Parts: sequence; C-alpha cells; structure tokens
Amino acid sequence: MLGAIDPVATPDSSSGLDIATGSGGWQEFGALLRHWRRHAGWTQAQLGAAVGYDHTAVSRLEHGARRATPRLVRRLDELLSTSGELTRCYGRAETAEADRPAVPAHLLRPPLPPGDSATGPVAADHCPTRLPHHDLQCPLHGAAGCQLPPPATALALHAAFCDNPAAPLDTDTVHALAAVLGAQLHSAERAMGERGPGAVIEATLRAVIARLADAPTRHRRVLARLAAEHAHAAGSLRLHGGRPATAMACFDRAVGWAVLAGDPATQVAALSDMAVLGLLDDDPCSSRAYAREIRHAAPGHHWSGALSQIGEARATALAGDVRATVRHLGRARLHLDQPEDASYLVPWLTPAALRMRIESGSAAALRDLAVASNDPRLARRALVAAHTALDLLGTGELPAARAMLTARIADCHLCQDDPYTAVATLTPLLDTPPAALPALVRHELRGLRARLAAGAPRWGHAVAETAARLDAAI
Repeated sequence: MLGAIDPVATPDSSSGLDIATGSGGWQEFGALLRHWRRHAGWTQAQLGAAVGYDHTAVSRLEHGARRATPRLVRRLDELLSTSGELTRCYGRAETAEADRPAVPAHLLRPPLPPGDSATGPVAADHCPTRLPHHDLQCPLHGAAGCQLPPPATALALHAAFCDNPAAPLDTDTVHALAAVLGAQLHSAERAMGERGPGAVIEATLRAVIARLADAPTRHRRVLARLAAEHAHAAGSLRLHGGRPATAMACFDRAVGWAVLAGDPATQVAALSDMAVLGLLDDDPCSSRAYAREIRHAAPGHHWSGALSQIGEARATALAGDVRATVRHLGRARLHLDQPEDASYLVPWLTPAALRMRIESGSAAALRDLAVASNDPRLARRALVAAHTALDLLGTGELPAARAMLTARIADCHLCQDDPYTAVATLTPLLDTPPAALPALVRHELRGLRARLAAGAPRWGHAVAETAARLDAAI
C-alpha cells in the first residue's frame, strides 16, 4: 500500500496535544457543558439520566463529537442553571456548522457491509514503534515521522476507539490506529490467504467512518486520512485474495477520502490498483484512464508521473499497441532520472523502490507485447527488466512481489522459446501451496499455463507435466 504525502505538519503534530481540544463550534459547546456539569456536581451518568440520554452520549457532546438539539440545550440550561449560556454557545456552534461544507453522502458509508467473520484478538507482534514504516505514514505527522505508543498501549487505544464512539480522538489514539494498521499489513504480507487482518482493518474503517459525519472541522482531515489508508489497505487485501469487485469498491472510496484529506499519494496508490484491476478485466481502456488520473492526483511530481506512464504502458501493451507502449516506457524512465523536490518526496518510495516498480511494470508490458507479436527481442528486453526489478526488491522482502516477478521471468523465457529454463524457474512456485499464492500471481500464471499447454506437443512430457501442475495451483 502507498502511504500519504504530507509535506507540512498540522498544528497538532508538533505539540502532541489532544487534537480534540480547542475553541469554537461544537468543541467550545462541549467544553462549556463539561464546565457547568462539574460546577453543578453532576456526573455524566447522572446528567444523561436526567435528560434521557446514555452517559456515552453526554461524553460525545463534551468532546465535541456530537451535535445537540435546541430542545436538549434548553433542558441543559435549566438543569445546570447556566442563565442561557449554553443556548448562546449553541447558536455560535450552529453558525460555525453552517459555514462547514457537508461531507458527501457516499463518503459516510462504508465500502463494504459488516462481514460475518469475527475479527478476533489483534496480536501485538509487528506493531511498528515509529512512522513512517514501510508503506505507512502518520495521519498527523506525515513524512516528518513520529514515535508510536508501546504495542500494548496501542492495542488498548485501538480497542477503545472501535468499541466506544465517545472515546476521545487524541494524538495517541491516532498513532495507535496507525500502529495496528501497520501490524495487520505485516501479518497479511506473510499470509495472504488469511482473512483475519482484513477483517480487523475493515472493522476499524467502519469505526472511523462512524465518526466522520459529526466530526468537528479539525478532525475531518485526520479521520478522512485514516479512512483513506484503511480503505486502500482493505482493497489491497481483497485484491490479493481474489475478490476484485469488492476491492474496486474499497479503492474507489479510498480515492474520495484521500481527496477530502488532501492526501495525493493515497489517491495515486488507489488509482494504480484500479488500473491493475482494469488489466485483470481485460479492459485496457479503463486501465489507461485510471493511469492518466494519477497525474491529476499529484501533478508536477516525477514519482507520480513515472507511475502514471508505466500504468499507461501496461494498458497499451495489453491492447497490442507497440509504438504507444514503447513511448510510455521511455517517458516513465525519463521521470526516474529527474530530481524530485525534497519537500514532496514520499519517504518510503525511495528511488530504488520506485525504480523497482517501473522495471516490474516494464517487464509486464514488454512480455505482453512479446506474446502478442511473437517477437523474442521484446521478450529479451522484458527478461532484463524483470531481473532488474528482482535485484532491486532485496532478499526476503515482499514475498508476493517476488512470486510475481518469478512467474514473469519464467514467462519471458517461454516467449523466447526456452521452455526448459521456464520450467526450472517455476519450480519454487509449483512447490508453494495454492492457497498461499495471491490472486495476482495466479492470474499471471494462467497465461503462462496456457502457453505451456499449447507448446507441450513439441516441447515434450516435462512441459506438459508442468502445465498440469499449474492447473492444480491456479
């Protein structure tokens, strides 16, 4: 998953203060209500019982996370003997609310309904202690980096946020949500077939969205950014699990929340994955359109330009347009050679990581052209790009990407009429349990299996046997 770019830290991010504090609007009303309740010697439970509310509703009012009604405000003024001060503050809050644009209705609904699978306990293993961490950045501090709570504290704050709508949204809670997301993504990376990490991420996403409708203005950007990152993560796991339709729903909503949060890199991440889904649907036109949108999401940056061009190259290759594909590949590489404004760099998208993505995409595009044109020269160029990407990946990193590149290398050998090297290259994947292969890798292997089966009569028994084993794997 791509993280979020944030070259300028928010005012809260440098101080580490409770992001729910401050004056104005419903936060001012909540602080005033808390003052008068305490002045009268009432507990939240006692005041809630007196007005017919649960104590959690009173807590949400005091945190500025819930709007009051005129009738409730008049009753509170009477009970707490405020001489109408709450009513006057309510009027100021309503005026401030009128000046705040409403969140679009579709962004107040989860992309997926609650599932039947229980989320289960969240393991403390692999909770990051600092951000940025791999593909994840802090919704508050962005690229500046920050210290996260200890794993046990992060899990407790995450549980409180998901279980109690009145729990405060403070800096520690935001950090805890990011830490748990990082831990879930790490678990999913090691076992793509498991549903647990995705269930936790989707449950957290629903808790974030539930707060977005009535959130104070200063909370909206943080909540929208959390929603965008969780929706993109949920979509990525569903895509790797072979559920492209629900993945598309998550990616589409992630783009909307990322726009609301002013988070261009998560927009780019989701659009890149939407372009991949277009390829899986054998729809190069829509794939290319999503790739073009990447440039609009983060205009003027070489990293987004490179990703946009490689997306277009893959789409035009699928359509069999050699000239356009070569042109887009050249433009992608030109972007790689240009210096980037340091204040807008995505820290986890290092030059090596970006080059790895471009080389991997180049290998796929050139391989598709080699298949369409039966041109071994294109297959040789694809093979060089795939090996370069694998070298940049690093030993032991991203097993799903390593499996994808291994399948791609085998296919490049096959396109050069070298089936025996292709079979030898495939051996590690053939020994992998089918459930452990992500859907994108299985999709890559389907085309390879078809080409092996077609050539088996002239290539011999070993190739036919490998094609049969691939049938069982995919």
